[in-house]
Order: sequence, then C-alpha cells, then structure tokens
Amino acid sequence: MTLLRPDTFDADLAALLARDLRDPHRLLGAHPAGPDGGVVVRAWRPDALHVAVHPDGGEPVELQRVHVAGLFEGVVPGAELPLRYGLAVDYGEHGAFPVDDPYRHAPTLGELDEHLLAEGRHERLYERLGAHVRTLDGVEGTAFAVWAPNARSVSVVGDFDGWDGRLHPMRGLGSSGVWELFVPGVRSGDRYKFEIRGAGGELVLHADPFAFAADIPPETNSIVHATDHAWRDADWLTRRAEADQLAIPTSIYEVHLPSWRRRPEEGDRMLSYRELADELADYVVEMGFTHVELLPVMAHPFPGSWGYQVTSYFAPTPRHGTPDDFREFVDRMHERGVGVLLDWVPAHFPRDVWALARFDGTALFEHSDPRRGAHPDWGTLIFNFGRTEVKNFLLASALFWAREFHVDGLRVDAVASMLYLDYSREEGEWVPNEFGGREDLEAVQFLKEMNELLYGSVPGVMTAAEESTSWPAVSRPTYVGGLGFGFKWNMGWMHDTLEYFKQDPVYRRYHHHELTFAMHYAFSENFVLPLSHDEVVHGKGSLLSKMPGDRWQQLANLRALYGFMWAHPGKQLLFMGQEFAQEQEWSHERSLDWHLLEQDGHRGVQSVVRDLNHVYRDRPALWEVDFEPAGFWWLEPNDAERNVIAFARGGRLDPADPRSGDTRDLLVCVANLSPIPRETYRVGLPRGGRWVEALNTDAAEYGGAGIGNGDGVFAEGVPWHGQPHSAELVLPPLGVVWLVPEGTDS
Repeated sequence: MTLLRPDTFDADLAALLARDLRDPHRLLGAHPAGPDGGVVVRAWRPDALHVAVHPDGGEPVELQRVHVAGLFEGVVPGAELPLRYGLAVDYGEHGAFPVDDPYRHAPTLGELDEHLLAEGRHERLYERLGAHVRTLDGVEGTAFAVWAPNARSVSVVGDFDGWDGRLHPMRGLGSSGVWELFVPGVRSGDRYKFEIRGAGGELVLHADPFAFAADIPPETNSIVHATDHAWRDADWLTRRAEADQLAIPTSIYEVHLPSWRRRPEEGDRMLSYRELADELADYVVEMGFTHVELLPVMAHPFPGSWGYQVTSYFAPTPRHGTPDDFREFVDRMHERGVGVLLDWVPAHFPRDVWALARFDGTALFEHSDPRRGAHPDWGTLIFNFGRTEVKNFLLASALFWAREFHVDGLRVDAVASMLYLDYSREEGEWVPNEFGGREDLEAVQFLKEMNELLYGSVPGVMTAAEESTSWPAVSRPTYVGGLGFGFKWNMGWMHDTLEYFKQDPVYRRYHHHELTFAMHYAFSENFVLPLSHDEVVHGKGSLLSKMPGDRWQQLANLRALYGFMWAHPGKQLLFMGQEFAQEQEWSHERSLDWHLLEQDGHRGVQSVVRDLNHVYRDRPALWEVDFEPAGFWWLEPNDAERNVIAFARGGRLDPADPRSGDTRDLLVCVANLSPIPRETYRVGLPRGGRWVEALNTDAAEYGGAGIGNGDGVFAEGVPWHGQPHSAELVLPPLGVVWLVPEGTDS
C-alpha cells in the first residue's frame, strides 16, 4: 500500500519535536492514507514501546514507530473518514492500556467565538475558554482553550499526563490567538496548567486565566471544575429584579472571610464557606444588615494582599472550600434575606510568573510601556484596557460572578487609579492620552461598558465605585455622560467625619462644618457612606481608638458616630468588628476579638448598631428618598459653639394625595457632640403633636447615661429652624437622638 504523506510532514514533525508546532492536528490523528484508500493514523506517544489503533468495528492495526521520539503511524485499510477509534499504548511496565486519542476530535470553538473574542464582545467567553467537562462524539473528557496569541506552542499538562508537556500539544485556531484541545478522560477535580513556549522560546507553566477552581496556596495549579449546584434562590432573584436599588434600605457589613471568625480550639482554623453560610448569616440577620460585602474572594496566593492581588478572575479562593461551596454560601445568604456583594479588582494584577504576567512571553494582559503597565504604589501590573481581548476577559469576569454565582453586585476597587494616567506618578513618568490629557480614555470606556453590560444583562444587580477624586457623574448613566455605576463610595464624607470625631470636644467648634460640608455635594452622586477596612489598617488603629477621651467617652463618641451616620443621606457600610468597638487595629492574620463582647461597653455598641439597623429598615424616611434634596433638610447646621447638629429626613411624597406632605414618614436626627447635656434645647419640627424617641445612643442599655426624652415631647406651634412647630429637647452628652411622630412604627 502506498502511503502519501503531506508535503509539510517533515517540517511539521521537526516543529512537533521542537515544541513549535502550531497545528498538531495537521500531523496527528486520522487522515486520508493515499491513492489506495484507507485512513492513516498517527499517534504521538513519547516513551511508548508499542501503539496499536483499534477502529470501531474493525481489527486492530499495529502502528509503526516512525521517529524515536514517539511518533507512530499506520494505515487502517478500507476505513473512511471520519474514523472512530481508540489507541492501545504499551510502555512496557504494565502492558498496553487504552487511550482515547485527543487528535481525532474537531475544534471545540467555532468561528463565531473567535470573531466575538477579536471584537471584545464575547459576553460568555468563560463558557468557551478555560476547562470544560463535556462529551464529544460519545467520549467524556475536558475541552481546554486558552488565549496566547504570541506563543510558539502551548501544551496542557496535569494530573492526567504526569505533567509531561510533550504529550498534549494544543491546536492554534487561525489568527484568534486561541489554542484548544479536547483531552478524553480528564474529569472534574483534575489539576492542570498550560505549558507555554513563549515568543522568545522559553517554556513557562501558567495557571489558566479562566480556571473555575484553583489549588490551595502555596500550590498554584488550576483545577477542572464542573458545578452540580442546584440553585434555590429564584424568589430572591425575582424580588431583586423588581426592586429600585436606590430606594430600598441598604446597610452593608464588610467582611474579610478568613479573619471574621476562626476556630482557636482547632489550631485557629478558618471557617469554610458552608460554616460561614450559617454563622455569618445568623449574625448578619440578627444585626439587621441587609448585605454583606466580601473583600475579594477571587483566588489569590498572597493572603497579605487581603485578596486585592488577584490571580484567578473566575475562581473563588479555595481556602474556604470549593466553588460549589461558595455557591452554597450565596444561596443560604439569599435564603436568609441577605444580599452578597463582592469586591472586584480590574485595576491591576500581580507579577507572579505563573499567572497573567507576560503570559505568552510578551506583555499580553498588561501594557508593554511601564509608564502605563506598571503600578508604582502596589508593585503590580496594569491591564491593557485598550486591547479588545483583555477588555473582554474582564467584562466576562464581571458577568461571570453575577450570572454563575448569583452575587448581587460588585464594588470595583481602586477606580481612581484606573481613571488617571498620572495616578501616583511624577512628571515624566506617565504618557498623556491622544488629546494631551491625563484621563485614561481606554479605562473610562471599559468601566462604562462594564456597567452597561451588568445592568443590561443581570436584573437587579448593583455596582459601586471606590473612587476618591471628584471625577464627575461616577454614579450616573452612561447615556448622560456618566460612568454608569449605581453607587459611589463617599470618601470625602468618611475623611471629614472621622477628622471631626477624632477631635477633643473642646476643639470641635473649629471643625463643625466638617460634618455639614458633605451636604453641599450629597446629591451629586448616589453615595455609600463607608467606614471600611481601609480606615482600620496600616497604623490607623481601630475606630474606637480614634475617639477622644476616657473609655466611657470613646464608646459614647463611637455610638454617636454611628447614630449620625445611619441617619445621614446615603447607604451605610461598616467593616466587621467595628460594630462591637474592636480595640485592636484589624489584622488579616487573626480572628476578630469576639471576647470583647463579655464587656458591657462593647455589647452596648453592638446593641446600638443592631437597633440602628432595625429602626433604619423600618423607617422609609431614612432610605426612600436618599439621593434627592426632597428627602433631607437642615434644622440646625450651624451651632458650632454647642457642638449640636440637627436635620430631618422624609420619605417619598405621594403627588396623588394632597395630604402627602403631612403623612409621609418623617424622622428628625439631633446630635449633641459635646460631653455636656443640653436640658432645654429647642429644635424645629416639621409636624405638630407628640414626637417620641425611635433611638437614643445614650440609652442605658447601650452603656450610656440614660439621658433623654423618655415620654416623648410635644411639638407646639412655635416656628423654629424654619419649621412650623418646635419642642424643647433634652440632649444627652455625646449622644444622638432620633425622633419620630407618635403613632408611627418605630
């Protein structure tokens, strides 16, 4: 029988041996044998002694070794393409064993996938790249695909082939830069990496950028994962989709999962996702928070980064369990009525050689110019937002967490560092944009597309920006020129408020308008008021340690800070531990100091936060009109001498009800931020009749002095503070009082 080999045979064989063959399927697998008919099968099995092909319905054919490195070849007479067959491979130790040949299968990606990736518009790219367990032509295995356009060759290696990069060279698909291979027999749970021969000829093992699961550090392998989680939160998702995220109560508990609570009796063990699903949910529900926001759960090898140096943009950290364990965490949170928000980090990524850095031997995910591609503060690399495939990678990641893990929103970290080309750079260390400006136009466009995609594709999802500058319209729709975020962290409010509360009361008169200044811009964005992890690290101490005075005054100041914060326009965010007055600065290496709750003062702070949350959720005045001037008005913003501030909050007016101005939900907040009680302090009130305390941060059950207006006050027809009525109040020292009209739920 005459066997005709393609003209490229010798060149392809040489490239295969040199690990430089871009299309191994052109050489390997089943091909027409020649003029005499039949099918030639070529198998690549380095170190094998014998290989036989077993065609379906036909007799086995012993293949001949045509190269000592491990290329075997033989003709199946009378066979036709496509040929279904298996191999029997004998390495001489345990006899021959069956192998399904990867090179008999067609590509697992289509031209549409390649086209959408090139255009940066493949919204479900995570369904095509990465590792996907599937059945092809009756064979169970895993389809691998990775984007590495400048690589000379790529092999998939793992538990299934002894991590031998010779065995499974992948096929490059045209000009897309994607390499793919279906490997029979690879199952969920198998570890793997890609062995990439870079543009310069070097061989580097890289984790899969699209891996759905990652190995426990210090291991850096990717893990094949096929979910079998059955979601139970359909009702939650329906309610979420129907809600107006701007006009619902939103009180966020920010959590670092590894250090929230540990098991000291078990060697200080971290809790699993499933343990957290119960214990954290119980605690959050009891405390009245509406959402948890998790410091990045995306897999990261360096715990000291708190998750902000991400290496796996599609895999939750394995420190607490499997991806399906995290799905169970989200499901149980939703069952308990708690939303789940994730911190997400598209601003930068670490330089680990096994991760994204110089992935195919070139600056692929990052900018090649260090003036744009290297972050001066964090020693990390910056994504090339102008490259369509990189942008697609990040957009797919954002959609992935919302779709595949049902999370309720993303808080995007370090947005300011993305917006400005000169962020933390001196003159000469940055490159202006095409118009000569300092704005990173490519990052701006990416953020807009990210928000448009999330809000357009996932009903009820929310996004928030950690943005510390005065960039305009961060939380405004893109169609009016905004960035499209739902919310923006109010870093100015945080800084000014903490600066005020750090002052000894005798000096607060000189800082009074640090409390009022935020209202000058309060409705320019949809603000979240954050007292986050960033305020209790790097030598800043805890919130309690920032408060002046003796221990009683410190606790009273902290309770007053929370009372002021929860009444202020905007949504609330509080980092874990601060709700019970954590004394030590937060450390990611240890559990919160839960033993402090054995002390009355700390239990009192916890109780006031619990009650603030529950009263807040019951009072539409505090959240129904959060981002419009109609929901807030000053009563007394200027009493600096006595350290008193007072304002009113109101719910939504009903234009169809002429009496709506008299019947909408109302709440008045009065803060006395001096240590001196005020016995007869007159405050204007928007409605006559009796008003009662909905909350008093100086109540005895919170550890306060118990000074207040226990039986309520009567608002008489004496105009005051621009209001038609007023009443004389007793203001507790270092305390905040919430008043509501009698007869309304409180």
